[in-house]
Amino acid sequence: MGSRNVIVLLSDEHNADVMGCAGHAMVQTPNLDALAKKGTRYTAAYTPSPICVPARASIATGRHVHEHRCWDNAIAYDGRTPSWGHRLQQANIPVESIGKLHYRKEEDPTGFDRQQLPVHIMDGIGQVFGSVRDPLPETIGKMPLFDKIGAGESSYNRFDRSVAELAVQWLRDREKSQDGRPWVLFVGLVAPHFPLIVPQAYLDLYPLDKIPLPRLLPRDGYVRHPWVERQVRYSDHDAAVGPDERKRLAIATYYALTTFMDEQVGKILAALDDTRFAGDTTVVYSSDHGDNMGVRGTWNKCLLYRESTAVPMILCGPDVPAGKVCGTPVSLVDLYPTITEEAGAGRHAEDADLPGASLVKLANEKEDPDRVVLSEYHAIGSDSAGYMVADARYKYHEYVGYPPELFDLRSDPGEAVDLAGKPEYREVISRYAEKLRAILDPVAADARAKKDQAALVASFGGREKALSMGTPGASPVPTV
Repeated sequence: MGSRNVIVLLSDEHNADVMGCAGHAMVQTPNLDALAKKGTRYTAAYTPSPICVPARASIATGRHVHEHRCWDNAIAYDGRTPSWGHRLQQANIPVESIGKLHYRKEEDPTGFDRQQLPVHIMDGIGQVFGSVRDPLPETIGKMPLFDKIGAGESSYNRFDRSVAELAVQWLRDREKSQDGRPWVLFVGLVAPHFPLIVPQAYLDLYPLDKIPLPRLLPRDGYVRHPWVERQVRYSDHDAAVGPDERKRLAIATYYALTTFMDEQVGKILAALDDTRFAGDTTVVYSSDHGDNMGVRGTWNKCLLYRESTAVPMILCGPDVPAGKVCGTPVSLVDLYPTITEEAGAGRHAEDADLPGASLVKLANEKEDPDRVVLSEYHAIGSDSAGYMVADARYKYHEYVGYPPELFDLRSDPGEAVDLAGKPEYREVISRYAEKLRAILDPVAADARAKKDQAALVASFGGREKALSMGTPGASPVPTV
């Protein structure tokens, strides 16, 4: 293995199962499927937190949320904790970004030589209302995430096209450069993140009469966990989406946005193939978190179930096995060592305690079903912290002040049957609770998050003022 160029392609809110290469029967993702065929696809990849800003801070720092303390969508990465970009800069390796980052603001020293079309939290402030959690308001009222669903063209669609075009041009310009150093390019797309609006041609691929309704609906007898039920009382997205036909339209539009996003990825990969970099570049495709897509009567993200916490993870490059499907559990915190080691920056002494490992290394090793990954949630709509630890067999959820959940991923990959209340699983529950506590103190981390959030709320004038701040929707994108 030598120094490679690296391209990181990160979408936003892409459910890991919504890809042809993941076995989806309907969705069309030919470019991601081709990338997976050329490389390795991980089937048990997870986000460190099922919400944008904390997850992206973990991508930047290679650290879990309780370590970097960017708890929610108002406490964003500002460069104070070293990023993989800083390590590349220290090693004199060019590193640039195009598109969404969702850090605090462009001026912060976050580890990029240049940012093009950057998207960061709104006004460097973000959704302060979501930091009001102790006590959590009974409800935030109707949120505008699903006011319009279906055919059209949003600023997000135009933005993603522009990001892809800039990335293509960047590759062409780089090829003309006399600079022979390896380089790293981070490309941030926003689809299939809401708003659920997409040009008609993509929506036409998904007829509504072919779209099944979500599973595990409460009206069919499914009983939601009380921590989840509390979140639904805070912001009932299912009521905002509306009747069944609108639910089908929401899912069809999400599928169409995924196909639209795949098309943008394809443009970038085709441009790479046309350059001299094609044989010496490692490509990683992933997303910051998933989307619930109506399962359990929930939409958006913010939960610990697979729909929300699992992410697609595809790796391709000269050091990566082709056509491999890898079941070793991995996390977005693994991107940091993947990028620095592939680009030739090595392992910095201060990074010795990072929890991640190179995805290239993991792809070339024997599968490790016992590897444990962590996800945690301290953000909008939760009155206490939620934690997930998972290996290839079991997925354990612990909620401060609430009962835990346990799922056998081998027999129940859809997480429909909670085993936590069954006496025969007490030992398994105890074992996974210990795995969680080997990483963090769940009660102490919950208290630390609430303390930081209370300080933020106070800095903006207190609870009532904070509840009026921030837009309960998507971050704006640059006009293009």
